[in-house]
Amino acid sequence: MKEVLVVLLCYLIGSIPFSYLFGRIFGKVDVRSRGSGNVGATNVLRTTGVKVALLALAGDLFKGYFAAWLGFQMGGPVMLVLCPFAAVCGHCCSVFLKFRGGKGVATAAGTILFLAPEIFLILLILLVLIVVFSGYVSLASIIAASIFPILVIAFDKSLAHIVVSILIALTVIYKHRANIVRLRNGTEAKINEKA
Repeated sequence: MKEVLVVLLCYLIGSIPFSYLFGRIFGKVDVRSRGSGNVGATNVLRTTGVKVALLALAGDLFKGYFAAWLGFQMGGPVMLVLCPFAAVCGHCCSVFLKFRGGKGVATAAGTILFLAPEIFLILLILLVLIVVFSGYVSLASIIAASIFPILVIAFDKSLAHIVVSILIALTVIYKHRANIVRLRNGTEAKINEKA
């Protein structure tokens, strides 16, 4: 029972919509009705600016980091899988936003930062390079998510790490399905463009 409650807590923590909250408080904007309509740091950047976006990003990173830490503290591979995954699901399907949310990238990054900091660093460098050279945050996020499980296997991590990396990668890629269509059609907005 205690484990179930902890997983539920991780989902609720993941559900805290920092992009929406900080956009409303500091930017006086409902990010759901501006830009891409996505409740994530990239849309906050487009609609309210760098400072508020950094706050939203930090909040989303913390959600994932804390959930992974909590899963680790609980002990056992099952909790190490369920707690971070619950936080990412909470971000993507927030109970506070009628089960709508962001795409899980920053919250996933927070879990990676705790579980495998060396992989986090590699993916961060890769993400930055792709954004710099292509201008597409969505493309960078999709590629980083795809490579995440491969790196986990390459670094000889545990089965729990492999399972959670696959679940998180599939979730992030699935949440980007509309972006994939727009990338194929050449209609995806770049980071410096209005969505």
